[in-house]
Amino acid sequence: MLHGGVSVVLAETAASVGTAINIDLTKKVAVGLEINANHVRSKRDGHVFAVAVPVHKGRTTMIWEIKIVDEEDKLICTSRCTMAIIDSQQ
Repeated sequence: MLHGGVSVVLAETAASVGTAINIDLTKKVAVGLEINANHVRSKRDGHVFAVAVPVHKGRTTMIWEIKIVDEEDKLICTSRCTMAIIDSQQ
């Protein structure tokens, strides 16, 4: 059975990638600030897919709504993740 923690990792990864493609990675880096998740149904086998949609794209934070679905487009998990955008240490 898909562990709920794996769904949270997938959701934060989707939000991180979404943020990364919207910032200048030579100057900034995205880090998770807050995440929540609601696990709607279990998944025993097969594949899951995450789609992250921006709710807010600001200069210092971005908020993403992430839906994780299975091959039949059934909702497995819904999540909201806030990403902080900070100066890189380079």
